[in-house]
Amino acid sequence: MSRSTEASPVVVSLAEIARIAGVGRAAVSNWRRRHENFPVPVGGTDTSPQFSLSEVELWLQQENKLKATANPLDRLWPEFEAVGDRDTSGLLVARVGLRLGGAPAFDAAGETVGGQHGVALVERALELDTGHSARTTFHLLLERWLRVHVRQIVTTPPRLAELMVKIAALQHPGNVRTILDPACGSGTLLASAGRHWRGATSEVQLLGQDSDHVLTELTRARLAAEGLAGEDFTHAVVGAGDTLRADAHAGTQADVVLCNPPANERDWGHAELATDPRWVYGQPPRTEPELAWIQHATAALAPGGVAVLVVPPSVAARRAGRRIRSGLMRSGVLRAVIALPPGAAPPYGVGLHLWVLRAKGAAGTADEPLADGVTLIDTVRTRSPEPHKGDVDWSAITEQVTNGLSGTDTVGCKAMPVVDLLDDQVDLTPARHIPRTRAATIVDLRQSWSRFDTRLRELRDLSASLSELVPEERDEEASFISVGELERAGALEIRSGQTLPEDLVRRGERQEGEARVLAGAPLSQPAQLWLSASAVAKGEQDGSLTVTASQDVVVSVLARAFDVQVDTDVPSVLGPNLSALRANPAVLDAWFLAGCLRAPGNVQRAGTHASTTSRVDVRRLQVPRLSLEAQRRYGEICRRITSFERGLRETSTIGAELGQALGDLLATGELPHA
Repeated sequence: MSRSTEASPVVVSLAEIARIAGVGRAAVSNWRRRHENFPVPVGGTDTSPQFSLSEVELWLQQENKLKATANPLDRLWPEFEAVGDRDTSGLLVARVGLRLGGAPAFDAAGETVGGQHGVALVERALELDTGHSARTTFHLLLERWLRVHVRQIVTTPPRLAELMVKIAALQHPGNVRTILDPACGSGTLLASAGRHWRGATSEVQLLGQDSDHVLTELTRARLAAEGLAGEDFTHAVVGAGDTLRADAHAGTQADVVLCNPPANERDWGHAELATDPRWVYGQPPRTEPELAWIQHATAALAPGGVAVLVVPPSVAARRAGRRIRSGLMRSGVLRAVIALPPGAAPPYGVGLHLWVLRAKGAAGTADEPLADGVTLIDTVRTRSPEPHKGDVDWSAITEQVTNGLSGTDTVGCKAMPVVDLLDDQVDLTPARHIPRTRAATIVDLRQSWSRFDTRLRELRDLSASLSELVPEERDEEASFISVGELERAGALEIRSGQTLPEDLVRRGERQEGEARVLAGAPLSQPAQLWLSASAVAKGEQDGSLTVTASQDVVVSVLARAFDVQVDTDVPSVLGPNLSALRANPAVLDAWFLAGCLRAPGNVQRAGTHASTTSRVDVRRLQVPRLSLEAQRRYGEICRRITSFERGLRETSTIGAELGQALGDLLATGELPHA
């Protein structure tokens, strides 16, 4: 049934209002408080209200709040979201790309997407003057759509896609005519491969499939917009459907297969596909869907074809898959396993693996000898020396991988004979087979022992002073004052964290000049998110970021993850569900405040207990009424307690590292005799 041709009401969030006006979100929040005529919410929730776009635009014009530099796309994007649900807005974005590639934006089926309003919206997007090319406008719309639905869709980062293409090109130096991605998502891998091989051959065929029909349309649109689809999609065929159950490209022999398949899916067809001819190396266990995708990829390869797949690291070691791993190695199909550092691809906290496979023989030639080994490459320790390059140094990783696959002697690479890997575990995790150098091991051990001894001395000193503390008896109960009352009295200022600019936040180790980003509890955990100094300065100036100052008390306000910390590593940028309390040092000691706020009884009084997502009302937390001198005495005790807790955590971590390192050396016979 076709949708109504009437446009749905267009609503915008506070963040979108800020983008339209060209200001920070804090500025919009200030307008709401200061201007009584600011539009009232028409939907959403108290913490995430939504407003009528037309009312907001009228108010911005009347109050002269619009900046001439605002991106027209910020005005148009809310209309894409308002046309319908996730699928409808995604299909409309796809229509923009299809039009750019010369295909009709709407066919008999597409005419129903968004109705006449959707048709008009696509035309407006194509005519939009954003200061960029029309193709860039499509990519910006696609990026905005993917960002909105980031929790539902896993994408392959462009730099990872480029690395996978380079690996495939290195392993398949011959002519490439057919490229397949059986789980193509939004088409990043196919587009990267198409760009790479377009110059080498004019008739490269791009084949894709995905179970999400919206993603297949976006893939077609991406390929069309980049000129990779050919006339009437003669060079690009992308189908919708479950690849393992209903292969849209059955019988295809691809020169290159690139794939980032869905991970940890239990309902992949284990029972119904039990006798499938693709399982040459054994039926994949129900808990090993990735091995089903690996065998699907190998079955689709032409003689001499190459497949590169992204898989979780557990695929290299899980006991259930050892038979299939053995079969892949014995046949010479598995050529390399490459460990990537955390932060290279979603989920960013896990270091994923690349598996490189190559089919026997080459078309038109005699069969080549089977490989007698597997190349293992560990890039986990590769770090980025430049802040603007992201969380990993892709250039260094690419160099290490290409050198390792070319047979060049490279640190972190090792060619393992198959017979050495065929033990009881058949564990292909690179780090288990690539030993660190003896010099590096000695240096690390000495540094660890030095850190351990230092922490022990600090703990002994702190425990000596804290053990002397004895509770005092009081004749009368102490009087308390709430944080809300302290705020009204001017003793402190409360500043709430804000939505973080995801495109600017960098993961990994800290680089020079960067500020840490706090996104949640526990606040004491090592920071892994960073923002450049220029981004922090700009965000603090326009009010779009909440940045801490020295001695600010940071509070995580979610009841299930409540935490308090005096920020001694300023500046820090606070995300949602965090607040900064900035005490007036003339009347309130920051360490005393932090010590009182974190008391369990205090938290129970200020929490709502409504659900696991309930928040602690910071203003309801209480502290004793004490003189500034007494506060400072208590504050010093709180400082020592905090140092004691931090020392315990660090000592435990270093001790565990030492125990593991010594155990490894003991097992390899590298420790001296007693």
